[in-house]
Amino acid sequence: MPDSATLITALALVVVSAPAVLLLVLGLTSLADRPLGEAHTARLVRWCVGVAFVAAVAGGAGMLATGRANVTLDFGDWVSIGDPAATGTGTTPGRAPHYHFAVKFVFDRLSAPFLVLALALCGAVAHFATKYLHRERGYNRFFVLYAVFVLGMVVATLAGTIETLFAGWELVGLSSALLVAYFHERPAPSRNGLWVWGVYRTTDVALVLAAIAVHVLTGGGDFDKFLGAGHWPHERSPLTEAQALLVGVLLLGAALGKSALLPLSGWLPRAMEGPTPSSAVFYGALSVHFGAFLLLRSNALLTASAALALIVIAVGLGTALFAYVASTVQTDIKSALSFASLAQVGIIVAEIGLGHWFPVLWYVALVHLIGHACLRTLQFLRAPTLLQDYRHLEDALGTRLRGRPPLAALLVPAGWHGRLYRFALERGYLDALLVRFVVRPFLALFRRIDAAERRLTARLNGAPAAASPGLEARAEAHPEPVVATAERPQ
Repeated sequence: MPDSATLITALALVVVSAPAVLLLVLGLTSLADRPLGEAHTARLVRWCVGVAFVAAVAGGAGMLATGRANVTLDFGDWVSIGDPAATGTGTTPGRAPHYHFAVKFVFDRLSAPFLVLALALCGAVAHFATKYLHRERGYNRFFVLYAVFVLGMVVATLAGTIETLFAGWELVGLSSALLVAYFHERPAPSRNGLWVWGVYRTTDVALVLAAIAVHVLTGGGDFDKFLGAGHWPHERSPLTEAQALLVGVLLLGAALGKSALLPLSGWLPRAMEGPTPSSAVFYGALSVHFGAFLLLRSNALLTASAALALIVIAVGLGTALFAYVASTVQTDIKSALSFASLAQVGIIVAEIGLGHWFPVLWYVALVHLIGHACLRTLQFLRAPTLLQDYRHLEDALGTRLRGRPPLAALLVPAGWHGRLYRFALERGYLDALLVRFVVRPFLALFRRIDAAERRLTARLNGAPAAASPGLEARAEAHPEPVVATAERPQ
């Protein structure tokens, strides 16, 4: 009989393999221009996600029954440079520093419950989508991107190294942006999908820099190297306070984009252009909470640096306040739900920061995250019929349903009501500020570099300098960047 560790490791392998099989089958049949029919696709999705969910529940139950804090599924080093006996940069003279890239999955007290949550909600959303998208032209395309998302969630949730985390992180971001642009025959979804992808890619640079930093500091990206070898949430990072602050700020930068935290909250309503199932699983339940999950995983850095904890608290509370104010003026239900979800994510992030002084709040934040994700999934899936039900209720009552005035309007002086309303209606002017102070300066810099390169090339070729074809005309015709055109979802 295999021991408990071997059995749980086998279950972990099943959890990772099932979404990979789903993506492989759907992807290969689509590439071969032989997509599966709706019934076969629904059956395959149901079986793969169901098998992964059962294996995750069994693995978590096995850990509880045996008292194991974690179980590791290690695929070894895929890249190894230097002397394995040496670690980091401060090594014995005569030995080269050892740098390696490993693929490792870890079942522990944090990843197991979040994984069960992710697979349960993905299964529920898939069941809903098979009915919601019936006879939709992009049915197969939706489920291919859905398979990419599920695989990315599993890989990133179970990641035991920062390289494995980055791989799953990118799969989640890619599928999210493509599903925002799902209705690509209309200009607004494509434009907003490009905007979301731009925000994701910009903040993903912070995750890459964090990976480089931990490799330089420890010689590898294994979480137990820079977060400590203890069991979550009791790890103690070997990094100094300054090093923990550096790595923690970079990881927080990555979380800003994925969870739409301030000052990058402006893209969240744009993501509502996607179909309701993707809005539910991405921006109501899982993807929007992924930044908070990353901060929970990095709790050892918060323990090591009080300054980092204060920054996290400030970002969380600021996001919660902004999202609450913005949600009170939204005119479509999906945008209102997205900002309501963001307000709770901000509170969860603040709880994580407060864990520096009250570690029990890390458990509170995890429970808060799980409960909130389930609630928002239900609300997003209910959204298409909610307005119709309200209309029937008003017809039955013979009067309009009136809500209470928002708390923000009661607390703000009367003369500032209009300004607050405009601020909330424009969603804090966040997109406009990004365009003015980030996008435009970068575009201007790139145009100057392009013009200088063309002049240098013309000089080397002995030809007169030619104007950049299309650049000047485009700059005159479109003073605003194409991705910066903001249209609210209808």
